[in-house]
Amino acid sequence: MTVDLELDRDVPRRNGELLFDEPWQSRAFGMALAMNRAGSHGWDAFADRLKTEIATSDGPYYERWVSAFERLVVERGLVSRTELDRRAAEYGAMHRDDVF
Repeated sequence: MTVDLELDRDVPRRNGELLFDEPWQSRAFGMALAMNRAGSHGWDAFADRLKTEIATSDGPYYERWVSAFERLVVERGLVSRTELDRRAAEYGAMHRDDVF
């Protein structure tokens, strides 16, 4: 699968393949890709937020990826920050099924 991101060169890779250390990372990537294909956002909108995250915060790449994606879906009104935080808390407390 080819991902048409302006920041494609910064996506972690091993032998050219996308590299995910944890299942949640591939799920976050997949959600962003699926929502893009469904028309909820353009890659430029996501890439702008990701650039800001990379420039203004430290931490692992996919944590910044998720933060940028969360900001995008909240700004677009696809989910509220309250709902997003509630679902994250449920997942963290093992009250949500971790297999999608």
